[in-house]
Amino acid sequence: MIKMININKQYDLGDTQVRALKDVSLEIQRGEYIAIMGPSGSGKSTLMHILGILDSISSGQYFLEDYEISSLPDKEQARIRNRHFGFIFQSFNLFPELSALENVMLPMSYAGVPWQKRKSRAIELLDEVGLGHRMNHLPTMMSGGEQQRVAIARSLSNEPDLILADEPTGNLPTDKGEEIMQILEKFNKQGVTVVMVTHNPDQGKRANRIINLQDGVLQNELSSNDSIKREDLRAE
Repeated sequence: MIKMININKQYDLGDTQVRALKDVSLEIQRGEYIAIMGPSGSGKSTLMHILGILDSISSGQYFLEDYEISSLPDKEQARIRNRHFGFIFQSFNLFPELSALENVMLPMSYAGVPWQKRKSRAIELLDEVGLGHRMNHLPTMMSGGEQQRVAIARSLSNEPDLILADEPTGNLPTDKGEEIMQILEKFNKQGVTVVMVTHNPDQGKRANRIINLQDGVLQNELSSNDSIKREDLRAE
């Protein structure tokens, strides 16, 4: 589904050049559930933003379904981003003046979906994340867990190929974070590819594959079974 070859990302901060990613090569298969892990400042969010075409690369190649997209014009990248990717952020990023229903409908309006279809799809998704009874409420009238469920519904509105979740439970208490993890896993089982940035090792182990970053370098990749086996060996 996605192939990244020798991706580099650097930022100029005054006279200082910061290399956020260093020769990262990565493949993502359709239907996978991947956790990106590493310490603060390791490049996790930078990699997530590049995967979602929210940031440009300094060098390297990015293929989506064997189509090289990193050199496309901004307008074409925006079209691909809106059609193929759904985003979930730690801070929810809902529009406070819009109801839950309107927030979920919004990405479909950018995609040119007719109003009635937008509305019916949004209602269906809010029902699926357990918020059918809150569809006309503003974000300020909802708990953090409810806002994140609205964000998940919004991320799925255009039936994306890939959900990118950046610390989706970071602002939530443990029980509400567990609800979000279960919802993501449910949609993954329905065939949606999920890539999640997390600092939580227990959440990382729930993914099929764990990608570890350190100082912008991809250190290793493990299946969740591999990581569990290694922990078991240490315990023995």
